[in-house]
Amino acid sequence: MLTFDQPARQLIAAKLKEFPRRPHDAAAAEGLKRAAVAIALLAADDSEGIAFALTRRVGKLRAHSGQWALPGGRCDAGETVVQAALREMDEEIGLKLDESDALGLLDDYPTRSGYLITPVVFWCKPGLTPHANPDEVAAIYRIPIADIAPIEKVSFTRIPESDRRVVRINILGQQIHAPTAALLYQFREVLAGRITRVADLEQPVFAWK
Repeated sequence: MLTFDQPARQLIAAKLKEFPRRPHDAAAAEGLKRAAVAIALLAADDSEGIAFALTRRVGKLRAHSGQWALPGGRCDAGETVVQAALREMDEEIGLKLDESDALGLLDDYPTRSGYLITPVVFWCKPGLTPHANPDEVAAIYRIPIADIAPIEKVSFTRIPESDRRVVRINILGQQIHAPTAALLYQFREVLAGRITRVADLEQPVFAWK
């Protein structure tokens, strides 16, 4: 098990640097709004291991209310994806980091709702504690990365509305869907040294709007 220390930070950064990231094709991305999410790595609650911050959105939001999500949102004009992920992470869960804390990027993921999401992996400074913005986040969970490592944690199903596979990842006894599931699935694969593409993995119909 990786522990939350400098050697682990260097190892994860090296794996992300080696990963042949695939940006979405410019022609295919036309008309999509740019967005970024943060995979924020921090100390696990009850061990020396590494966890990532996962949120449950409040039920009163106009879009994606009550859903599981990584901190993130739409890029403002002139922002890079790293800057957008930093801003959203601060606004949603109160983690104040800077660009030097970014370890790397994963593949872009196009959503059915018209966004092109870039996941940014961050290493949180020791001692930082996330705090939920009650206007956006109902709860924050520290999920040990070891919890998503087993092969059986990720599963696939089919829906009549699409010929693409729907990806799901089991966390806290819940089936979490794409886009969050797709991004975490690829992150897990990168940590394991596997190159796995996820842009063609489908979302459930309730996430299409």
